[in-house]
This record gives sequence, structure tokens and C-alpha cells, in this order.
Amino acid sequence: MANRTDIPVWHDIGASPLPSSPNDDAPVTIVGGGPVGLTLALDLGQRGHRVVVLNRLDFVAGGSKAICFAKRTLDIWDRLGVGEAMVAKGVVWDTGKVFWGADSEPVYQFDMLPVKNQKMPGFINLQQYHAEMILIDALAVLPNVELRWGHWVTDLSVRNDAVDVEVGTDAGAYTLHTEWLVACDGHRSTVRDRMGLDFEGRVFEDNFLIADIRMTQARPSERWFWFDPPFNPGKSALLHKQPDDVWRLDFQLGWDIDREACIRPENVEPLVRAMLGDDVQFTPEWYSVYTFQCRRMARFVHDRVIFAGDSAHLVSPFGARGCNGGVADADNLGWKLDAVLTGAAGPDLLESYNSEAIATADENILNSSRSTDFMAPASSIAMAFRDAVLELASEHAFARPFVNSGRLSTAVHYPQSALSTPDAANENWQGISAGCPGLDAPMGDGWLLNRVGGGFKLLSHGALPTVEASDIEVIDVAHSPLAIERYDLTPGAAVLMRPDQYVAARFRAPTARGIATAKARATGFAV
Repeated sequence: MANRTDIPVWHDIGASPLPSSPNDDAPVTIVGGGPVGLTLALDLGQRGHRVVVLNRLDFVAGGSKAICFAKRTLDIWDRLGVGEAMVAKGVVWDTGKVFWGADSEPVYQFDMLPVKNQKMPGFINLQQYHAEMILIDALAVLPNVELRWGHWVTDLSVRNDAVDVEVGTDAGAYTLHTEWLVACDGHRSTVRDRMGLDFEGRVFEDNFLIADIRMTQARPSERWFWFDPPFNPGKSALLHKQPDDVWRLDFQLGWDIDREACIRPENVEPLVRAMLGDDVQFTPEWYSVYTFQCRRMARFVHDRVIFAGDSAHLVSPFGARGCNGGVADADNLGWKLDAVLTGAAGPDLLESYNSEAIATADENILNSSRSTDFMAPASSIAMAFRDAVLELASEHAFARPFVNSGRLSTAVHYPQSALSTPDAANENWQGISAGCPGLDAPMGDGWLLNRVGGGFKLLSHGALPTVEASDIEVIDVAHSPLAIERYDLTPGAAVLMRPDQYVAARFRAPTARGIATAKARATGFAV
């Protein structure tokens, strides 16, 4: 187990006992008890499956990790019943501002929730340990999910129909037999290492300092980013507010640095005071240095071993795409693994997880790479381009989309997904197309996505007598003008939603046969 002196303890839990039998069995085993593994465990647990989660630590770690959670992640967590708790604890923000040089006025600002009238906000800031505690509390009521603290993978062997996992603990070792092993054990994944797999991609020649500090100061709940500020000349910086009077400060450092020296208090505190003022009163929470990386595995599905989150892909933290991308993996995988376990689909459905999760990772890597290149120009020409964009952005709207201080995480679309049914010819659809995530809207005294939940659902505008025999629940949105508008639902039309709340198909004149065919396609059956 990791040395407790190396990792701050947020909440002590203690090691779980060894299983009663030295040869243990579980349909699904998840390695890693971070937000990605816990989200997947909650999804599968709520669908009725027995799940074992192995977590190397026997405590919830504190320190500096993910803090920014995007609307799509909040929608996923709300489907699982924990979204409201996340928002209640978090700092809600929708506005980001970009500053340049010593100017106190932003050259550009943006709204992270341009489409209003949705239940979840555009973003919240919430320390990862708070998010993990909320997920752990939700899992505690599920007797079919077992969190094993202080249990770690030492080796594994993949068979045709199962995986044999060798597990170590301070009290001894045992073997766990599982039908499916999901590696959510981070960028230093033991599972990936034992399988002889690796990342492909790019490491950027730059480093950033994270300084989490605690202070009481009246500042707006906004994301502030600086290019070339006077307190960090020639580089960049970032400021975020977190719950409990904790603030996240990021400072670009450059490439050739002494990483250990950079996190010494006597070197960090001058940067903090230069940003916030000489008289600021604060206490340190956590200091660390990270290097930008944008890399992923070639494949995420390897027979009965599946990779998700940082074990499968890495992105630079600007843009909040790391943990949000990992939660998207869990969301994409959960319903598909459920369908395989229940026999509603064959194992081939998991190939769509591989392709869709890779599409998400590639979009995140592309955006993160572009952000890093803009924030840390590698040549004088790139620097001249960046400065020209910033100068134009303060006066001209056309230049503002080119300002890139970290393209913030948004839901990824899958326009080429094999699970989607193309629109019929000449139907002239607007709104949300197949392969796109659903959009929330008010529904009476509730919300549309809450009504959709986590199964196949059919949104309709009015009654659908031609599909009454369908086994799919129909949600009539006739009394929600915004839902009608957002999904372009003319009277009698319908939209088929996947269990992860993505659109699978659209019908101007739905029939029971057409809907059944689209559902079959969405569960991986050839059509």
C-alpha cells in the first residue's frame, strides 16, 4: 500500500478484511476507487449487478486532483442520484474571463451554459475528495457493491471466459475470479503494466505549479486566466474558487526546472502574493508540479479487460477534460456492460465502447494539445500569432473564438457511431441528431433528463398509437415547449434515447418495427 506519509489523508476508512474464501468470484471487478471507478460501480450496482471495487489505498486521499466538473458529468451523476449533492457542495460557475498582461479588464469572457433552462449548471468546482465521498455514501446503500480498501492488483491472467486477478493486502493475498475486469487505476495503471500495454502520444515541454491555498476573500465564482501577467511574466496563470475557502492557483513554470524546489513554500508564496496581493492571508493546502501530457492507449478493450479514465488516456488539466472524460467513459460503458451481463446484447457491443470512448479521448486530446500550444507557444511565430489574437479579441468578436486558455470540457458527439440510426431521407430535421447527447428541458415541475433516466426511452409529441405495443416507455413532451423545440418534435414524431441519454434515432412517422430495429442497432445487433 502507498505510504501514508506520501499522500494526504482526507477521510480514513481502514483496510477491508480478506474475503472469506481464498478463491473469490465476482461478475465485475473494478480496479481503482476514484471518481471514474466509483461512478461505474454506482451505475452497475443500481442496475443490480454484483461489483467488487479494489482500491490500493485504505483512505480517501486529499491533495490536489480534479476540481472542475462539467455539465455533462453533472447530468450523468444526476441520473445516478448524486448530482444534486455535488452541486450543493460545489461552487457553481458559468463565466470564464481571460486577461492579458497588466490590463485589469478581460480581453474576452465566455458563458459555459449558453443554453439556459436546464437543471444542472455549466460547471461546478468541487475537490475530488468531496466528489468521492458523495459517491461512496451512495454506494453504501447498495449491498451488491463491495468496496475493498487496501486491496491492490499484483498480477492477472486473462482466460476465454474470465480474468484471474491476484490481489495483495497487508493481511495476505488471494485470487479473485471475475467475468469482466475494468481498469480505472489511473495513469500509473498496474493492470495496464501487467498486460504489457502502454500509451501513445505527446509530452509537452512545460510544467505548471498547482497551489491550493485556503483564504477568506470576496471574489466572484468565475474562472480567471491570465496570459503574460506581471506576476508571472512571459507565462500564464489561472485562478479558481473551491468550496471551504480553498482556492486553486496554477502558474506556468517552463521546462527546465527543479521540481522539488518549485514546491517549497518559500518559492510558492511569492507567486501567490504577487497574484493576490502582498497582504493576503492564506494557509497552504497542497503544492505540486505537473507536466502536460496528451496520450492514450491504442485500444481500450482487450478481451475481458477494459480500460477507462486515466488508465486509458491522459490530457493536460487545462480544460478540465481528464476526470470529466473518465466519467464519460463510465457512463458509456455502464449500460453496455449491463446489456452484456443480462444477455440483452452480445460482447461485441463493447466494441462500440472502444470506438466511442476513443472518439471522446481523441477530441479531448486534440483540444488539450491546441490549448497547450496556444498557452505555451513553441516558436516566435506561434507567440506572435497568440499575441495578435489576444490584441484583436479585446475589440473584435471574430477573434475571440481563437483565444484558447483551455477549451473547457463539453459532451462529445458520435456522428459516425455504429449504434445510431441515420435520419430518413427528406425529413428535414433540426434539433439534436442521432449520436448526440440529450439536452435537458423543464417538464412540468421536474426535468426531462430525470424522466429519461437510464434505460431506452422514446420521447414523443403526443400519443403514438402505432407503437403502443413497443416495450419502450414513451415520454410525451407535448406540454414542454422547450423540449419540443430542442428535439424538433413535430406532432406525432418521436426520438429514441439510449440508456446513457444519447439520441439513438429520430422518426417523423414512428412505427413499432422501425423503433425495434433502431433499438436493435443501438444494442449492437446488425441491421
